[in-house]
Amino acid sequence: MTHTLKLGWKASAEQFGPRQLLDLAVLAEELGFESAWISDHYQPWRHTDGHAPFSIAWLAAVGERTRRLTLGTSVLTPTFRYHPSIVAQAFATLGVMYPGRIVLGIGTGESMNETPVIGVEWPEPRERFRRMSEATKLIRRLWTEEFVEFEGEYYHVRGATVYDRPDEPVPIYVAATGEVAARFAGRQADGFICTSGKGIELYRDRLLPAVREGAQAAGREYDGIEKTIEVKVSFDTDRARALADTRIWAALALPAEDKVGVHSPKDMEERARNVPDPERRWLVSSDPDEHVEQIGPYLELGFSHLVFHHPGDDQERFLRLYAERILPRLRERWG
Repeated sequence: MTHTLKLGWKASAEQFGPRQLLDLAVLAEELGFESAWISDHYQPWRHTDGHAPFSIAWLAAVGERTRRLTLGTSVLTPTFRYHPSIVAQAFATLGVMYPGRIVLGIGTGESMNETPVIGVEWPEPRERFRRMSEATKLIRRLWTEEFVEFEGEYYHVRGATVYDRPDEPVPIYVAATGEVAARFAGRQADGFICTSGKGIELYRDRLLPAVREGAQAAGREYDGIEKTIEVKVSFDTDRARALADTRIWAALALPAEDKVGVHSPKDMEERARNVPDPERRWLVSSDPDEHVEQIGPYLELGFSHLVFHHPGDDQERFLRLYAERILPRLRERWG
C-alpha cells in the first residue's frame, strides 16, 4: 500500500485562539486543503500574545463544522498530563463522531507542557520513550478489548472498558526527532511525523531509514506507514514580508540545548529574542516555482502527507495564496 499525496494545514495553537483557528480550518477545507493538525500545548513558546487552547475540544468543534478534513494532533503527549486511558476514551469518542477522519499523533513531550502543570521532575529521554511505548500498547488494547487488565511499568488499569469505540481504531502516528522513536514508529505506528528545516541529511540518512528498519523488524510494509512532515513555509508575494513573518517563531531556531529545561514561556521568549536568523528553519519565498522546488526534496524522499505551517499573523491570506499558487503546482507534479 502506498499513500497518495495529501496536503494539510497546521493550526498554530500557540499563536491564535480557538475560535479564530476554527474559522480558519473551515476556510482551509473550502480552499482544498485535505487535513488540519493542531499541537497539544498547555503553554506556548512565547508569553506575549500567546495562546494554548485545548486540542481535543477544538478537534470536536472542527469535526462538526467540516465534512472532509482529516483532523489530528501534531502532537499530543499521552503520558503525563493525560493518562493513556483518558486519551483512549477521548479519541475513541472523536473516532465515533467523525469516522475515518481522526488521527492521534503522539510524541514523548516537552518539559514546558508537563513540568509546570503537574509538578513532575522531567525524566530522561529513555524513560519518556518507554512511557510512550507503554501508553501506545495500553491505548490499543482499550480500543480493541473489554475489561482490560494492564500492569505496566508506569500505568495500571483494572478491568477498564471504553464503551464508545469506532468500528476501525483511530490511526496512531508517532513523532520522532531521533532514530529510537523513528524505529518505534516503524514497528508500531500507522504513520510517522517529523518537522522540516533540520537539514535534509537527517531525514534521508537517519529518520526514514530508522522507520524502515523498525518496519522490517516487525514484518510490516514500510510503504504502508504514512510519512507525514510539518513543512515550515513562509510564502508571500512580498519576500520582505515573508522573511519578517518568521520572527514570531524565532524559538524554533534555538539550539536544542537552549530549550531543554525551560518551563516558562517568558523565559523561552527572552531566549528567542536574540536569535539572529529565525528564517533558517523556514522555506522562505515569494516565487511559486522556487517555492515548489524548495518543497520538492521532501516529496522525493517519500513524504506523502505535507502539513504546511505558516508563521504569519494573516493566516487567511496565506491559505488563499497557497491554495491558488502552490497546492495546484504540487498536485500537478507529485499528485
